[in-house]
Amino acid sequence: MSTIITDWQQHHEALFGQHSVELSHNLANSTLFTDEALAALIEKSPREAYHVNYSQKTPGNPPRRREGEIKDLSGKDVLEVVKTGNIWINLTAPASVNPAYGDLLEDIYAEFEDRVPGFKSYKRRLTILISSPNVSVKYHSDVPGQSLWQVRGTKKLYVYPAAKPFISQPALEKLILGQLRETDMPYEPWYDDYAEVHMLDAGKMLHWPLNGPHRVVNENMLNVSFTTEHWTDELRRHYAVNYANGVIRKATGAQKLSQQVTGLSYYSKLALAGAVKFTPLNPQKRKEYKVDFRVDPQAPEGVRDIEGYAFVK
Repeated sequence: MSTIITDWQQHHEALFGQHSVELSHNLANSTLFTDEALAALIEKSPREAYHVNYSQKTPGNPPRRREGEIKDLSGKDVLEVVKTGNIWINLTAPASVNPAYGDLLEDIYAEFEDRVPGFKSYKRRLTILISSPNVSVKYHSDVPGQSLWQVRGTKKLYVYPAAKPFISQPALEKLILGQLRETDMPYEPWYDDYAEVHMLDAGKMLHWPLNGPHRVVNENMLNVSFTTEHWTDELRRHYAVNYANGVIRKATGAQKLSQQVTGLSYYSKLALAGAVKFTPLNPQKRKEYKVDFRVDPQAPEGVRDIEGYAFVK
């Protein structure tokens, strides 16, 4: 079996999924992440398969993320804007454009499943992030299992405990129900005093515990990274319980709800989650984004304001 992780130690299997694990990988020189490969992805990705975002340059946590569009530009031109501007691009379905990214995703998880006894994953996903020097990504949390792989450049990654006050049970439930966007989670600057801080250079990756809040600050250079996400039976159990708790809390105003993932309580909540999620009662809606800028090489920070319109995904 080819090896992607280059410094795996036996004790990592006990840490994986329970604690943050920083590892080295050999993808920094992969041809999948050259300017030519990224430009081709940008050009060929349909509108529903990318986001381009912008926020004011402010220290710490940016105030608001704006959604934009790419139009009438080559992939090479867009990359030049990223290198000198203040934007980041998220390619959400690279494997649909080039199957080699899907092969990479399968290779990554095959390696983890070989190394971690009992780890079996499904519904895997890989997204590519191309971001300008000094760009920050707001404090947020993700619903599936999550890892960040740094390929080019350097970024500082802050990871916070997946517990109160850094993420409350009601906030997690709203996130799972689609009533709270990932980047709208409450954040206070003093949270940083309790964060793990990882400097991710090219060739480093980090996997952290489920729902762990985090934020990212690029160093003064172009950054290219990708995220991998996955589900396991254990993660789905936590999802189902939090989904059901969110439904119960909204309907009854209950304050203390168990997050137990075994026993009769769990199975009743599993049934409730299934009954709601797969019926018209499902509170989750397709996300609507307001697009109000266009990537423009001639504009300051690579951004030109346009009349806003809604993009539903």
